[in-house]
Amino acid sequence: MSKRAAPPDSPPASGSGGPPPAKKSVTQFAPIQLGPIASLEEMDMKVLQFQNKKLVERIEHRKKAEEELRKRIEQLEQRQTTDDAVLCIVNRYWNQFDEDVRVLLERFDTETITEEDEGPSESITSFLNQLSSWDKSEIDLRLHQRVDFSMRAMGKILQCYDRLQQRHEKLIKSIKVTEEKVDGEITPPPTVKEGDKEDDKKDDGDEAEKKDDDEKEEEEKRPETPSIGEVTKQEIMTLTEENRRLQNLCNQLHEKHHNTSLEFSELQEKFNAAETAVAELRNQVEDLEYEYEKTASRNDKLHMHLSEATEKLKGLKESKTMIVEGGSGKAIEGVPKNKFEELVTELEEQKDLAQNRLTELETLNKNYQEAKKEIEKLRMDISQLPESVIVETTEYKCLQSQFSVLYNESMQIKTQLEEGKTLMATSKNTHLRQIEQMESDELQCQKRLRTEVIQLEDMLAQVRKEYEMLRIEFEQTIAANEQTTTINREMRNLITSLQNEHQLIKGEMSRYKKKIKDNNAEISKLKSEDCPPIKVEPREIKKEPEEIKEEKPIKLSPPHIEEEPPIIIKKEKEEEERTEEKEREKGKSESEIIKDLKTQLKKSQDSAKEMKLLLDMYKSAPKEQRDKVSLMTAEKKCKQEMDELKSHIRKMQEAEKKERRKLADDDAIRKIKKLEDHIFELQKTVTNQKQEEEALLNEIEVTGQAFEDMQEQNVRLLQQLREKDDANFKLMSERIKSNQIQKLLKEEKDVLGEQVHTIQCQVEAQNQVVRKLEEKERILQSNMATVEKELALRQQSAEMHKRKAVETSQSASDLRLHLDKYTSQLKEAQDAVATKTAAIEQESFKYKRIGEEVAILRRKLERAKKIEQAGTADEILMEEIKEYKEQLTCPSCKVKRKDAVLTKCFHVFCLECLKTRYETRQRKCPKCNAGFGANDYHRIYIS
Repeated sequence: MSKRAAPPDSPPASGSGGPPPAKKSVTQFAPIQLGPIASLEEMDMKVLQFQNKKLVERIEHRKKAEEELRKRIEQLEQRQTTDDAVLCIVNRYWNQFDEDVRVLLERFDTETITEEDEGPSESITSFLNQLSSWDKSEIDLRLHQRVDFSMRAMGKILQCYDRLQQRHEKLIKSIKVTEEKVDGEITPPPTVKEGDKEDDKKDDGDEAEKKDDDEKEEEEKRPETPSIGEVTKQEIMTLTEENRRLQNLCNQLHEKHHNTSLEFSELQEKFNAAETAVAELRNQVEDLEYEYEKTASRNDKLHMHLSEATEKLKGLKESKTMIVEGGSGKAIEGVPKNKFEELVTELEEQKDLAQNRLTELETLNKNYQEAKKEIEKLRMDISQLPESVIVETTEYKCLQSQFSVLYNESMQIKTQLEEGKTLMATSKNTHLRQIEQMESDELQCQKRLRTEVIQLEDMLAQVRKEYEMLRIEFEQTIAANEQTTTINREMRNLITSLQNEHQLIKGEMSRYKKKIKDNNAEISKLKSEDCPPIKVEPREIKKEPEEIKEEKPIKLSPPHIEEEPPIIIKKEKEEEERTEEKEREKGKSESEIIKDLKTQLKKSQDSAKEMKLLLDMYKSAPKEQRDKVSLMTAEKKCKQEMDELKSHIRKMQEAEKKERRKLADDDAIRKIKKLEDHIFELQKTVTNQKQEEEALLNEIEVTGQAFEDMQEQNVRLLQQLREKDDANFKLMSERIKSNQIQKLLKEEKDVLGEQVHTIQCQVEAQNQVVRKLEEKERILQSNMATVEKELALRQQSAEMHKRKAVETSQSASDLRLHLDKYTSQLKEAQDAVATKTAAIEQESFKYKRIGEEVAILRRKLERAKKIEQAGTADEILMEEIKEYKEQLTCPSCKVKRKDAVLTKCFHVFCLECLKTRYETRQRKCPKCNAGFGANDYHRIYIS
């Protein structure tokens, strides 16, 4: 049994010396002191003053809140204006961009204009009004359409640009072909041609078409008149100048149009914004005018009422004196007798009714006060019940019977406890020896466990280290795999593209070879006719096919690992070669040709070094990388051959032109001899490079021989494996024999094991009996301990209850004395409250009655005023009808009848006003500014 906790409301024990409980900290406000009060009227006045102060505080708080809300509204309005300005600027520049795109399309091609006109056209209304009229989903859709439109327009511009580029390329090719034909047929043209070519390349698509037509005409006319070419070129030059001038004018006009359109769009947006502001201001002016008219009419009415009230007051003052003198039977001056009599009768009836109601209300008040007194007495009786009543209750009797039962049970438990204690003493003595033995066994087991735990901890530390190492390796492998998967995909795509390019390059190589052969034949013919043959170019041409033949046996296989550096080297080299080729085309002198040959030598040396590096990489790299390297080298070689062939063809063409010009000069022959000597030196360097290449090929052969040696080693290892297999077969036969002997030994072991098992079963049965007995002892010990604890707790609780009983008896006597004082004070307060409540209720009742009488008299006064103002009853009815019509007309438009209700605030308006507000996104009630949706207003039929 656990000790029962003391209740929080009970006073602290007198015997206990502990500190008193800490009181809760409560913030106390100073009470409002009304001061000395002589009467109820003064009290009401002071209460009203206090209420007024509170109301002033609330009003100030409300004003502060309103100021904060106004500031917030101003901030939001400023933010809205900035957002609107940003939206307008974006819309303006987007529209200008669309117009510029359309103009460009018109300049490039007329076919696309019809397609672009079908696109979304900008409406005349402002962008902000459109946004306000659209829903959220509609806005997303419209903007998406607009983006698609601009994207399509840009795509079409790019297509037009590609077409123009293709046209330029075709024209350049056709110009080159015509120049070659002209150079073959006519004498060498003047030096002005190269400058003309550069001008032709810079012109637009229209100029290129004109040039193509002019060149075709020149080709037709050249065999007849050789001087037409110069005339046509001059005309082309004039046409190009005019075209440039027109193009500059067009660009200037386009810029002006762009600026004017931007200014126009800005002004249009400002105009739309001003229109919206004007519309809002008009609405505000109309509302203010309506309010002004309302207030003016109200003012007039109040003035009229004031003048009437003053006149009536004067009349009533005069009539008072008449009534006092003449009595109730005499009539008042200015009022007819019939009406006066009616008023008197009504007054008497009202007085009778008021007296009856007063009597009824007095009786009700008396009953109410008596009921209140009875309720308070009953509450007091309930809070302070006597002991005799508590003793007689059934609950007290039930508790008494339960207490007697529990007391008997506690006595029985005491006797059982004493018996248990004796048993415990005997069991403790008998089992102390067994416990000592168990403790010694436990110590030995603990020592063993400690040694095992230390060993396991060492093992765990090793395993953790191994786990961390494996985890790091696993993460590294995952990272490598993630990189390799993406790289493999990219490499596959790259290899397929490279294969296609390689095939195309091979086709181009074959074409260029044919062209080189033809050019070589022509050059040999020309040299045999005029000067000694140059032996450099044929050798170079012979070298190239050999390299191509060496590349043919390479098989392309898709690699799985990508290496980016070789691709970058290729691109850089290709760019260098292109720049060098351009420089060669521009150069004319022989010294530049020598420089070009020197650069070629350097390139060949660099390529030899690269080949060496590639060989080393090829040896160290796996199969997949080797395939990739072979593919990259093949592609590189093909591209190099392509560039060399192109440069060679250009050189050949230049050489032909130069030879034609300089055949007659003796100085040219000397230079040619010098060049031949220089070429001979270069040939020597080429032979040296060839030797280096052969050395590299020998190294490759050496690697092949090493591979063959490795294969031989593999064959030897296979033979060794076969010998080991034979030895294993012999060992297996010996193992079978040993297994048979082992089976016999196992059978003997099983027999002995069965005997041991029977002995172990007997020992286990005895151990189980011992364990059961030990468990019983433990259970008894635990039961004894719990019983002892319960006894101690019960003894303590009994002592505590005794102390509490003494303390409660003392506190009860003190509380009774206090109670008597408080009851006497309470009775006095109740009597005072009852008297005051009765007086207050009587006064409030009188006040209400007087208010009712005042309201009745006011109504009568208003009727009398209306009758005096209106000469006839029809005019009164017409005024009432006007008031009712004003009530039935819509307060927002003030024209149509009320025929729709807002279900949120239940204000009534006309349906058209609500619809227009919903459509113009002014979805708020005009009276209370409560928001409403499409399903929040319904039609009403007022009958």
